[in-house]
Amino acid sequence: MNKKWAVKRFTVKLTSTETQELSQYCAKTGRPFNDVIWELLRSLKVDSDEVSEISPDSEVSELARLQK
Repeated sequence: MNKKWAVKRFTVKLTSTETQELSQYCAKTGRPFNDVIWELLRSLKVDSDEVSEISPDSEVSELARLQK
């Protein structure tokens, strides 16, 4: 059975360092940017009570952790 996917395109602003790190990670793992971003988004566990506790840099920290 085919799933219909709702597609929404958005832009992510990254520093040159972040772009380089993402590119290196993707080259190392052989995975495209989209797959890495999707995995990070899907790994986020957010309850309404926790939203205020999430720092803006948490996603970047997660990417750095995945690189190791």
